[in-house]
Amino acid sequence: MNRRNFSKTICLGAIGLAASRTVMPFVREAPQIAITIDDFNLFGASQIVAEQRNRALLAALRRHSDLKAAAFICGRNIDSEMGKSLVREWGNAGHMICNHTYSHWYYPNHSFEEFAQDTLRVEALIKEMPGFNKRFRFPALKEGNTIERRDKMRAFLKEHGYGMGYVTVDASDWYIDQRLRARIAATPKSDLSGYKEYYLNHLWDRATFYDGLSRKVLGRSAKHTLLIHHNVLNELFLSDVLVMFESKGWKLIDAENAFTDSVFSAAPNIVPAGESIIWALAKEVGKFDDVLRYPGEDGEYEKSKMDKLRL
Repeated sequence: MNRRNFSKTICLGAIGLAASRTVMPFVREAPQIAITIDDFNLFGASQIVAEQRNRALLAALRRHSDLKAAAFICGRNIDSEMGKSLVREWGNAGHMICNHTYSHWYYPNHSFEEFAQDTLRVEALIKEMPGFNKRFRFPALKEGNTIERRDKMRAFLKEHGYGMGYVTVDASDWYIDQRLRARIAATPKSDLSGYKEYYLNHLWDRATFYDGLSRKVLGRSAKHTLLIHHNVLNELFLSDVLVMFESKGWKLIDAENAFTDSVFSAAPNIVPAGESIIWALAKEVGKFDDVLRYPGEDGEYEKSKMDKLRL
């Protein structure tokens, strides 16, 4: 090959290589999400009904690659032999058993001293259970309405060896469940498919919102923790929730894995403190106020939509 043809070959090869680089698609990292389940409110259910609900929730997780969740326990809800036996089933199945206070108090309405002692009160109920893990979650995700109260509680938790059980994807499943239970009580044989559709759409909307916010604030997709509750709604539809996330390309991960993300060690400097940790970090940055409503999630945002659908 003469020098002219050799140069032409090299040039065409370089053009081809450049072209191949320009058409390479951008690969967006698949979001990862873990399940965290709050409260264990039995709503006055009989032992048979409560055990059935507990089994249904555990079975849904087991069917999906034996997924391990984190259960944030409100002590007053399980302070009985039946309640403790239900929680113990979660620990025996390999799920994390974590602290959500005894009384589920709204921290801004109570003194630091009262609230701190309430935190230790539930620890006494669950510390000997299999799966006990020193992760703490504030009721209603409210971490303090003054700098002093916020920082006192953060210091107290650190002193007692607790890490934060922050939520990244906040949602209002508790409100949908409230309306679902009211419908079942009024009309036991109601068609509940509308609630299922609404719930899945709601979670998908919230998950994509918080993941998008995470990418803007952190520059990446956090290992997400989804907030849902031990309730009738999830007894019926948790398996559908897991299928939905997988079908949309999200990876289901164990809660213990999710909590290894550095985002759960963050301490946003905002007041009032709380909400989703992604919301709080966005608020701290100060550039996203146009998309940050307060509170981050609440039944008031869902009421008119559900009313319109007659749910």
